[in-house]
Amino acid sequence: MPVPCLCARPVRLTVASNSFVKDKAKQAQLREGKMAKVAFLGLGVMGYPMAGHLAKAGHEVTVYNRTAAKAEKWASEHGGRAAATPAEAARGAELVMACVGNDDDLRGICLGDDGALGAMEPGAVFVDHTTVSAEVTRELSAVAEKAGLCFVDAPVSGGQAGAENGALVVMCGGDQAAFDRAEPVIDAYAKLCRRMGDSGAGQLTKMVNQICIAGLVQGLSEGLHFAQKAGLDGRAVVDVIAGGAAGSWQMANRYETMLDDKFEHGFAVDWMRKDLGICLDEADNNGASLPVTALVDQFYKDVQKMGGGRWDTSSLIRRLNGIDG
Repeated sequence: MPVPCLCARPVRLTVASNSFVKDKAKQAQLREGKMAKVAFLGLGVMGYPMAGHLAKAGHEVTVYNRTAAKAEKWASEHGGRAAATPAEAARGAELVMACVGNDDDLRGICLGDDGALGAMEPGAVFVDHTTVSAEVTRELSAVAEKAGLCFVDAPVSGGQAGAENGALVVMCGGDQAAFDRAEPVIDAYAKLCRRMGDSGAGQLTKMVNQICIAGLVQGLSEGLHFAQKAGLDGRAVVDVIAGGAAGSWQMANRYETMLDDKFEHGFAVDWMRKDLGICLDEADNNGASLPVTALVDQFYKDVQKMGGGRWDTSSLIRRLNGIDG
């Protein structure tokens, strides 16, 4: 019989040999997001600074990364500990945070002999910041529930700059009690953290985010491309229209680099295609119609063929300039 997630119980954790909360003082500190014992799995461009914010906030942080040298480097910079496996990092942690690449990467750090879920103690919370499918989220959430663990899907938006500045938007799915335990710790690198519903709701919300971005970037690319073809000063055009209905974060933060044909900023095309593939797969399941998203996904495929897999997502304009230029 599955062991229920201890987070869902209305009573307070009691003192026991496996208890994470030894006394009332520490329980209050954990509620406030202080002095938690945390593991962070995955130290890419997002995870590295996110884990750093946790250490800066005073949490006891153990890190794991597939490339061990990176974990050792992080530990030397931030004073935490590097672990050789996800299981080693997760053992004894009250919260285990993860930010890896895709569904397979997430399964890899969660399952198996070296996986985090098998090493976590009942009542611990796994927080997944990876953008993955709702399917793998539900799969791993079910595994966690059977082990008496809590699982929160918590994808983020804000890019590398948001991670470095501790200003990410975090959209969460999962049990309310689990979210309530995780949110004060997530606060170390978030400007907004909100529970959107049950397991998978965070990932579905992130899909909405990516769907909206795809159309915005293509529209901005076409607008700037049109301005150039029409002989207009693109900067002057944006200065006029940005304060009106056409304005957006993408316009404010990317128009200059787009006009300068520089695409070394922000989220890479390869990752955007991964995310849009997740959106389109989910749309097949729920019956949503995403014609613009499907079209922009193919445009990003064209950018990849141009050698732009690592360019940022605003490189859609280079595709237009290449077609018409």
